[in-house]
Amino acid sequence: MLHTGFRFGMVGVVNTLVGLAVIAALLWLGAGDWIANAASYAIGLCVSFTLNRRWTFGVRGAVASREIALFLAVFAVAYGTNLAVLATMRSLGFTENLIGQGAAMIAYSITFFLLSRRFVFAPAGTAR
Repeated sequence: MLHTGFRFGMVGVVNTLVGLAVIAALLWLGAGDWIANAASYAIGLCVSFTLNRRWTFGVRGAVASREIALFLAVFAVAYGTNLAVLATMRSLGFTENLIGQGAAMIAYSITFFLLSRRFVFAPAGTAR
C-alpha cells in the first residue's frame, strides 16, 4: 500500500502542476477566474482518473461508464470531507489559516486514495 500511496501522491503533484498551468494559461488569455478554475478542475479530474487508473492502481482495458461514475462520486465524498474538516478547523479557531487548509487537504487526499483503491480501481474480485 505504501508504493501505491506514493504513486497516488505523485499523481497529485502532477495534477496540481497541470491545474496551475491551465489556470495560468486561461487567465493569460483573459478567461477570468471562474472559467479558469472550472476548466482546471475538469482537466484535473481527467488527468487524475487517467494516471491513477493506469499508473497508480494498474488497471488496464476499456474504461466503463460505471468506473467514471464511481470516480466522480468518490471525488464528491472526498471534497465533502475536505469541507467538513475545514469547517471544523475554522470552528477551532483556524480561520483563514494554512493549518486548517492543510488538515482539510490531508483529509481529502486520504479519503480520495482509500475510496479510489477500494471502490473505483479495486483489483478484480474485490469490492467493485
